[in-house]
Amino acid sequence: MLVQDRVDSPHNHQPRKKPFSVYTKNLDFSTWASENLYKILTILLLIATVAALFFLRNYSTAGGDAMTLLCLQSTQSHSVHPKFPDINWNSIPRIVDKVTPFSSFRSEKWIVVSVSDYPSDSLKKMLKIKGWQVLAIGNSRTPKDWTLKGAIYLSLDMQAQLGFRVVDYLPYDSYVRKTVGYLFAIQHGAQKIYDVDDRGDVIDNDIGKHFDIELTGEDARQEVIMQYSHENPNRTVVNPYIHFGQRSVWPRGLPLENVGKIGSEEFYTEVFGGKQFIQQGISNGLPDVDSVFYFTRKPELEPFDIRFDDHALKVALPQGTMVPINSFNTIFHSSAFWGLMLPVAVSSMASDILRGYWAQRLLWEVGGYVVMYPPTIHRYDRIESYPFSEEKDLHVNVGRLIKFLVEWRSSKDRLFEKILELSYVMAEEGFWTERDVEFTAAWLQDLLAVGYQQPRVMSLELDRPRASIGHGDRKEFVPQKLPSVHLGVEEVGTVNYEIGNLIRWRKNFGNVVLIMFCSGPVDRTALEWRLLYGRIFKTVIILSKEKNVDLAVEQAQLDYVYKCLPKLFDRYTSAEGFLFLEDNTILNYWNLVQADKSKLWITNKVPNSWTTVATAGNSDWFMKQAETVKKVVESMPAHLQVNYKESVKDHQSLVICNSEAFYVPRQFVPDFIDLVNLVGDLDIHHKVAMPMFFLAIDSSDNFDPVFNSMRYKQKLQSNSTSFYSAEVPAVHPWNVSSEQEFIKLIRVMAAGDPLLMELV
Repeated sequence: MLVQDRVDSPHNHQPRKKPFSVYTKNLDFSTWASENLYKILTILLLIATVAALFFLRNYSTAGGDAMTLLCLQSTQSHSVHPKFPDINWNSIPRIVDKVTPFSSFRSEKWIVVSVSDYPSDSLKKMLKIKGWQVLAIGNSRTPKDWTLKGAIYLSLDMQAQLGFRVVDYLPYDSYVRKTVGYLFAIQHGAQKIYDVDDRGDVIDNDIGKHFDIELTGEDARQEVIMQYSHENPNRTVVNPYIHFGQRSVWPRGLPLENVGKIGSEEFYTEVFGGKQFIQQGISNGLPDVDSVFYFTRKPELEPFDIRFDDHALKVALPQGTMVPINSFNTIFHSSAFWGLMLPVAVSSMASDILRGYWAQRLLWEVGGYVVMYPPTIHRYDRIESYPFSEEKDLHVNVGRLIKFLVEWRSSKDRLFEKILELSYVMAEEGFWTERDVEFTAAWLQDLLAVGYQQPRVMSLELDRPRASIGHGDRKEFVPQKLPSVHLGVEEVGTVNYEIGNLIRWRKNFGNVVLIMFCSGPVDRTALEWRLLYGRIFKTVIILSKEKNVDLAVEQAQLDYVYKCLPKLFDRYTSAEGFLFLEDNTILNYWNLVQADKSKLWITNKVPNSWTTVATAGNSDWFMKQAETVKKVVESMPAHLQVNYKESVKDHQSLVICNSEAFYVPRQFVPDFIDLVNLVGDLDIHHKVAMPMFFLAIDSSDNFDPVFNSMRYKQKLQSNSTSFYSAEVPAVHPWNVSSEQEFIKLIRVMAAGDPLLMELV
């Protein structure tokens, strides 16, 4: 408006006197406009440009939708090749606090919390924790008159005056503004930072009750720490809640495909203490859970009050294995202060989780590790809606992110160079945006500007040969089973249980991948199948005719499902074998332990599943399938062709198997892949392809007979408890399309695995 006034106001200049004829001419507007058209267009363009810049400037500082849209468009255009920041690390000027009343204040231990409302009772209690300074960080929702005696409060105005580069990237209304607080604390002498929110009570008002506040010196606990085993190199993430007594609860940030892996550890190892630079505490009451858990396990109109075992031993994570880390209950020691950065261009509920995985990977570069601790706070459930949309960056990308981070390597010599390189590559991979790369550069420069010294880089243990774990190195710990909720039903009573059978089953199938095709509604059953079978198998892959990214369900067509198996085989190159199962068939895994995992398993002795059909006089479909089989057989390598022809003597017949369940051991995977490649684009049905493959790979005399005694019918009107038997290896058919039907199934399966009742 001011610009327009300056341009258009007649008072900005004094025109000289003109003859009357000239003024008469000017009254002809069309003539005047035509003669001055270029001037008019120039002025209008200038006005529009200035107005647009003014508008976007206001919205960018306020985190408005316009700037968000521009950032999104920029991300879509440049996320593959973002600009790499150019930083002169040796010429970063020092930033000194000259604007707050606390410029001379110093403290080694800080509690940093984001506040959006008046001080909570929990926050007031934190002021009484001896030796710790509370630092409250405001945002656009914080009341203007916010104050709390004993706490240092940084309002938006105060934050803007501190001179930190990161302020230019922070949204106005988000807890990620805590980044300013981290820098302020470091600037004022911090050696430990407790990252927490204002809705949790520190248990016994003692942060050091479980956390390791001192890592060196006389006050340090000189002890070894229990550690998850690194024996399985394919395990890259764990659910720590299992260790602390809650097997059916999973933390926010755990890949959904891992929520069903609820088996306890067969054994642990140990590591010397002193390098636990990031310490994650467990929260009683409302633990850090995702919206999937919150909505599916939530008792109606009742707050969560989930308890964990406060006597469980703290447990460390070896290099190569990760765990979700949040901003609700975490201590960072100075050697990991660089890992406090909260990304700004991802959804709010994903920011601290992505930070946690990013920081864990970089922590390995300085020889540090993460340790999980028993309950240190009690968070209260306010019975508020839990935004699934705010977790979209988690459910879509977190599994892929973990795999990427474990495989990532850097040749840089200094830590900050590695940090910037990783942030850049993560933007290239689409885990966050170019804006986060720029934010990382600003964060690292601000760290140096407040006097932070970057830690020395150490060699990566992950790349060194690991010693085998001897019997004497194995440490046993059996977690408790504490009261929890399953599918919205509260479980009552504490159960100290023996998990001998579960450990034995897990040990037997812990390196076998279960591939399950769901014909039923995956939105109602996918998580339940993972809960059921994920306790036993290495991983559970869910296939369906429609893809569901949020539930990690992959797309496949049942009629040709064998064609997608090679890519799954290649995904798990160290797996011992692959077990395929349709969701209309129930697997009694406790009766499969005696099966030979080096042999093929299939239902070749189950009459209604495996049949031989004469092609003569039969339908055209059988004729065409038989002709295509013949074509494939003739193109097989010698050893496969000989095996098949020795098994199928009658060339006028076609072998068909419904193939509801079969197993392929690792040694036969190459042959299986070769056969799929031989089929190529030929139209061979799954029921025809599988018996052809199996008979070509090995003689049926060598198949393991484990499925021979399964209970099998072609059709069943409805699920019947009288039809099910826990004494057989598998039961077909049995249909599950809802949580109620799943609960019914679990109750009958509990006859073979009593611990299953913990799921219902």
